[in-house]
Amino acid sequence: MLPTQASAFSSQVDSIFMASLIASVVILLAITATIVYFVVRYSRENNPEPEDIEGNLALEVVWTVIPTVLFLVMFYFGWTGFQEMRTAPADSMVVKVVGRQWAWSFQYPDGRWSDELYVSLNRPVKLELESKDVLHGFAIAAFRVKSDVIPGRSTYVWFDPSLLGTFDIQCTVICGVSHSYMLSKVHVLREDDFRAWYFRDESAPKPAPPRKPSAADSRARKILDERQCLVCHTVDGTPMLGPSFLGLFGAERLVISSGKQQKVAADEAYLRRAIQEPGADVVVGFPPSMPVGPLSKPELDSVVAYLKSLSAPAAKKR
Repeated sequence: MLPTQASAFSSQVDSIFMASLIASVVILLAITATIVYFVVRYSRENNPEPEDIEGNLALEVVWTVIPTVLFLVMFYFGWTGFQEMRTAPADSMVVKVVGRQWAWSFQYPDGRWSDELYVSLNRPVKLELESKDVLHGFAIAAFRVKSDVIPGRSTYVWFDPSLLGTFDIQCTVICGVSHSYMLSKVHVLREDDFRAWYFRDESAPKPAPPRKPSAADSRARKILDERQCLVCHTVDGTPMLGPSFLGLFGAERLVISSGKQQKVAADEAYLRRAIQEPGADVVVGFPPSMPVGPLSKPELDSVVAYLKSLSAPAAKKR
């Protein structure tokens, strides 16, 4: 009856929908039965002389209170579900979605574009939506997400894929003669498969092998945790809101500096500048959202030494 459930909140959305549907059907049947009863009970044949009914306080209270309670219950569950669907986790991978007559395009944090969406299983994804021409509607039925895509205005949806597979993306607003052809796909891949696709099989830093952290590593990790750096960055090569720390030191980075794109070497000076002046060199494909969090010199030295220890000799520019 309903599409495949392929995201973390699909079940909740379906439960609310089915509860509302069942309540509506029950109310419809009750009202229909009442109408039929009154048609028969108070027909001219059964009541040649109509009664003058002045009112019934108990009945008026019942048909006011019960619908109000039902409405408030439905509103509560709908509102809590809506809040969850509008609050993307901080560690979501951000993908830019551009709608135009009559196609979708997707831009990933590393700057690449694709005509179909690729995501990792059990990894939250936030889609920032924009239209280049007219009003569109972006919908993935299997994920239970839908949003208008409005020219001149930024909107968004987010989801957490819970099922491997390929699912349909549709435009739900009539946007011209080829509206019905404005289709695409979202591919939910295993983490390893997604990493291989995302890094083009050649530049993916391998996950750091388990090792016993040194005292210096522990101090640096504590600083990163306290400053919430690991909300946007990882140490295993997985891109999030910001670039991963794995393989950062020694790599070549494409950045926007003073309004111009240029390649820079991620040496120690770059690491220190990126921490102390996060807006100076913004890595292409990532938002300039890192706040300034001043560190003391010992803290800065500790973090830089830790980032240098995560260098990967084979790392290439992303």
